[in-house]
Amino acid sequence: MKKIVFFLIITSLSFAQIDRVEPPFWWSDMEHTDVQILFYGKNIAQNEVSVSHGITIKNIQKTENPNYIFVTIDTKNVPNQDFLFTFKNKNKSFTQPYSLKPRKEGSKYRKSFDSSDMIYLLMPDRFANGNVNNDNVASVIEKVDRSKIDGRYGGDIEGIIKNLDYIQDLGATTLWSTPLCEDNDEKGSYHTYGQSDLYKIDPRFGTNDDYLKLSTELHNRKMKLVLDYVTNHWSYNHWMMKDMPTYDWFHQFPGYKQTNFKTTTHTDTNASESDKNLATSGWFVKSMPDLNQKNPLVLNYLIQNAIWWIEYADIDGFRVDTYPYTDKESIALWTKAITNEYPNFNIVAEAWLYNHAQIAYWQKNSKIAAIQSYNSYCPSIMDFMLQGLFEKGFLKEEKQEWNAGIIKLYDHFVNDFLIENTNNLLIFAENHDTQRFNHIYPNVQDYQIAMSLLATIRGIPQLYYGSEIGMAGSKDVGDGDIRREFPGGWPDHKQNAFTKDGRTTLQEKYHAITKKLFNWRKNKTVIHTGKTTHYIPENNVYVYFRYDNINPNDNKTQNQTVMVVINNSTEKQTIKTSRFQENIKNYTSGKDVVTEKTFVLKNDIEIEGKSALILELK
Repeated sequence: MKKIVFFLIITSLSFAQIDRVEPPFWWSDMEHTDVQILFYGKNIAQNEVSVSHGITIKNIQKTENPNYIFVTIDTKNVPNQDFLFTFKNKNKSFTQPYSLKPRKEGSKYRKSFDSSDMIYLLMPDRFANGNVNNDNVASVIEKVDRSKIDGRYGGDIEGIIKNLDYIQDLGATTLWSTPLCEDNDEKGSYHTYGQSDLYKIDPRFGTNDDYLKLSTELHNRKMKLVLDYVTNHWSYNHWMMKDMPTYDWFHQFPGYKQTNFKTTTHTDTNASESDKNLATSGWFVKSMPDLNQKNPLVLNYLIQNAIWWIEYADIDGFRVDTYPYTDKESIALWTKAITNEYPNFNIVAEAWLYNHAQIAYWQKNSKIAAIQSYNSYCPSIMDFMLQGLFEKGFLKEEKQEWNAGIIKLYDHFVNDFLIENTNNLLIFAENHDTQRFNHIYPNVQDYQIAMSLLATIRGIPQLYYGSEIGMAGSKDVGDGDIRREFPGGWPDHKQNAFTKDGRTTLQEKYHAITKKLFNWRKNKTVIHTGKTTHYIPENNVYVYFRYDNINPNDNKTQNQTVMVVINNSTEKQTIKTSRFQENIKNYTSGKDVVTEKTFVLKNDIEIEGKSALILELK
């Protein structure tokens, strides 16, 4: 008994000098075999380091801060096992266990999200509070205060899990949650884009195990999970900010200087070096110190952390925040490292730009970027040009002119030739940073037009939570107003819009349209990967076709054609079908997806004002 007690005392003392190990473990049989492990503790760098089990240490790197040491080990062809690092200083030594875990079968070639999916975006703090016991946690600063527009409200992972059936029933196949790692800011921490610990789920959302449970629950439903990753900045309260590994781990001016937000300087051949530097090195805000990805230690830390979460939580894809605000050569290396590890893994970049060429630049193998000998290696980009049209109110322009009305939508798609892979564009009418669609267009008619577009054009549609019940909110009031509580997500809510009985008549109209369109879309390969032919709008009516076989007389099962008619005018319009004969060909009828009404194609088609028809041709 004395021997056991003595061993426990020695063991507890042996770990006293190590406060953090990151990544906390790794896996065998990975492409990333040179694993650089960060050990942090008081004067840890004063020690000599060795490792057991014949594992090779390839490099030991120390910095100006003696509390850090970076040890790179070679894991190539090393089986999964537990082993020990030994830290020795003179006659004193201590050990730290480490593990290489077995990799999940098929992990490398995991299927990611693509144009067959519909992504449901939510902010966990504002979606649903499934566990009121984690609303306030002693280890983090900010507590729940639902009276403040930018306060924490208490939504969590358990709230998401409890409502997965609702999300799936709506037609969504993929969940994108804004970041879930710890954000220990004093205020505004609910959005979690200022992360303070990249290996730990914020305790007010739950635990790492809860996140694994969310991933498992989604996969049990054959749904996918997208992690929102931030490569550009951390929180001012990140634990490294209090004791930096190196002075240049973050961009220093010294200290804070705000970015000029002009990420177009990446491509501008006339840009000054000072402007380019400030765009990528300046901080978003004072509470978000800007990471220096040119520092190899920083870049490798971000690569390993990203891979760690994919492997640990069985992630199906990334959305990357503020992608062009990083050093563009470094972010390309980061992206390539991940896609080398997971060849089918989809990553969508937030390149918030309102210019087709500028957006196209950031997609993998872009011919535009090739002019400057650049490749981001990022498979997918966000179609902010399309979102910008919605936000600027083109659907309110009920009279077609040279540059007004639905012609703007046509002019948007004529620029698709600039995009390397249009099927891998994320298409959306709003998200957590933009004006709410239902605030700009407070009516069901415009909502149906927008959803009909997202359900039938090229790309990967993304729906922002609450849009499907008509939720509004104004960015002019504050960001918190476009991130309201979902009705029914809190115990004190009097209404539960997660259920049909709990929705108002108007909310149910929004919901029914959304559910009908996106459940229809699920199995329509003609929409996922088909071609497009569109026609110049007339009288504010836009007509386009999606098809996957140009010969309608072909009896192959994949032969499909969908005719979409968008009437942005308030007046009923008559469409002469003879104009579209090159696509209609020998089809004789079309059945509308929403109303299930059949139209005879040899006759003219009447369409009500402010409405859309999606006709499956027969």
